[in-house]
Amino acid sequence: MKFVYMNLMPYRDLPKNFEKDYESVFISIPRTLYDPEKGHEMYNDYIDQYELAIDLGFDAVGVNEHHSNGYGLMPSPNVMAATIARKVKDSEKACLVILGNSLALYNPPIRVAEELGMLDVITGGRLIAGFPVGTSMDTNYAYGISPAELRPRYYEAHDLIKKAWTTDEVFHFNGKFNQLRYVNVWPRTQQSPHPPIWIPGGAASLETWDWVAENDYQYSYLSFYGHKFAKDKFDKFWARRQEKGYDMNPYKAAFVQMICISETDAKAQEEYEEHINYFFEKSFHVSPRYAEAPGYRSARSVAHGMKSQYGSEGAGAQLRKGLSWQQLIDQGFIVAGSPASVREQLREAAKNLHVGNIIAMLNHGSMPQHLALKNIELMAKEVIPYLRDMWDDQWPVTNWPEVQLNSNNKETVK
Repeated sequence: MKFVYMNLMPYRDLPKNFEKDYESVFISIPRTLYDPEKGHEMYNDYIDQYELAIDLGFDAVGVNEHHSNGYGLMPSPNVMAATIARKVKDSEKACLVILGNSLALYNPPIRVAEELGMLDVITGGRLIAGFPVGTSMDTNYAYGISPAELRPRYYEAHDLIKKAWTTDEVFHFNGKFNQLRYVNVWPRTQQSPHPPIWIPGGAASLETWDWVAENDYQYSYLSFYGHKFAKDKFDKFWARRQEKGYDMNPYKAAFVQMICISETDAKAQEEYEEHINYFFEKSFHVSPRYAEAPGYRSARSVAHGMKSQYGSEGAGAQLRKGLSWQQLIDQGFIVAGSPASVREQLREAAKNLHVGNIIAMLNHGSMPQHLALKNIELMAKEVIPYLRDMWDDQWPVTNWPEVQLNSNNKETVK
């Protein structure tokens, strides 16, 4: 089992009545609410969290991309990745996962090929390149990309980047959205022919699942409604792979899970409940106006989502409303409690979803630094070692850099 430490880097000091007084945490949030002095402290705290996760042996640390919001303070994932790249390079086996870089937003997209090439070389071949389409808030509203053009732009950018990574000769590119007379990306990536590619997504898209399988990529389901909400999505994901004749290797998939660990179950509630509530009520306060532009998903994928047990992410938001702390645990929105409780919940989740990669969210909403660091340390020392060997005898690790493929996972606890 592989574990990625992920931090949205939320703005943790939104007004007390933010969800009542303001329309949305995305797009229309007033810039005057942002305090650069507090932001300075938050950014440096979050970098410290990444560095601790690397020191404590997480398999990777992940960064992502969001715009015009107080939910995640990372409009440039590559800037944040660059600040921790040397730390990754100096670690025993940590990798760097770029879960951002919404390709349709980059003009020209070869900028992504260049910057990820730099990061792969700096880390010594430890980069994982994540190429999300991006949320509708980020792409359609914040950056003004037409929903009708979003996926064509995305696929063309992907094709250009991949060709730039795999072609030794200078070539020209004449696409619908990008016309370049000379494409000659320096530096080359250290990994050959290119870093592993993961495709993060938050919607149950048949088109994405098929494309991921055809290209032998890894699919990362990014949702903050937890493992039980994800069960229906993963059942359909694996069924689709079987239908198309692909294998069932759990390392072909990852899921995001919010995790809260303390010495006892009761103390976990005492320490984390207010910060979980802050996340769902403030950090995730998204106006329906911006949640999904018409045309963001295809008619086929919308129809497919409507047939599922839970439907869209909007349905997940409705499911979460009014739930108590214990109900959040029982329904899988959060994994929380003592280390033993968290181990049991995560083992059950990973088996039920049939996934070999857990993207662990350990910093939530308004959490103070000392609590985030405690959560990271307990995850690394009291949870991860007990779950390492879940798939060891059944499936080979795939879609990771060589340093992880060769890892012998000495820290496994029997």
